[in-house]
Amino acid sequence: MAHASNIVHCEGPDSPHAFDMVALQPRNGALDALCPKCRGHGCWNAEIDLVSFRCRRAICDRCNGAGWVETGNDPVALPDIEIGPDGKPGWTVRYVPKEDAPEIGPGGILP
Repeated sequence: MAHASNIVHCEGPDSPHAFDMVALQPRNGALDALCPKCRGHGCWNAEIDLVSFRCRRAICDRCNGAGWVETGNDPVALPDIEIGPDGKPGWTVRYVPKEDAPEIGPGGILP
């Protein structure tokens, strides 16, 4: 059934409705500062309906959705998929040196 809608497309985190209904991410103790791109949210609305508040979100490629970034010399954690001993893929966390972190491409892929 159709309903009234007012869909807004956000160009990025600087758009007016980018952070509507998006909570700040809590600091988990491992990261140092709020992400300068998403300002601690970890994602933003790529598209939002201002009537029903249904939305499509874009994950921040700077902090990989954590909302926080590393400012010291600690390694940076990235979500990754690896093949387990049973031959099935599974989620894992991969640590890379901070100097490699700015070179991480979309989806967490290192060049």
